[in-house]
Amino acid sequence: MTYWTLNAIFLAVVALVAIVAAVRIRSTRPWVAVAIALGVLLVMTAVFDNVMIGIGLVGYEPSLISGAFIGIAPLEDFAYAIAAAVLLPSLWMLLGATEREERA
Repeated sequence: MTYWTLNAIFLAVVALVAIVAAVRIRSTRPWVAVAIALGVLLVMTAVFDNVMIGIGLVGYEPSLISGAFIGIAPLEDFAYAIAAAVLLPSLWMLLGATEREERA
């Protein structure tokens, strides 16, 4: 299984949760915050992944990556940052929406 295949599975789940959250929470305000946080997280991931790979802390099997890189970090490595930045706020919004509905 390649890293892209693994990423596709996780990102599909993240997309489903985010879609449910977007439908239930109609405000765009939380999504602006998610987009800003995602941008910051992607920049930090680019910097620190390149450092970790550069010093030999982590490595990737060349036959399992696409060959697309940002610096020396494979593009596939950024999927985890995207998943975290979208999934966690989506879950928070969904659980908060459920809590608000129960109080009403």
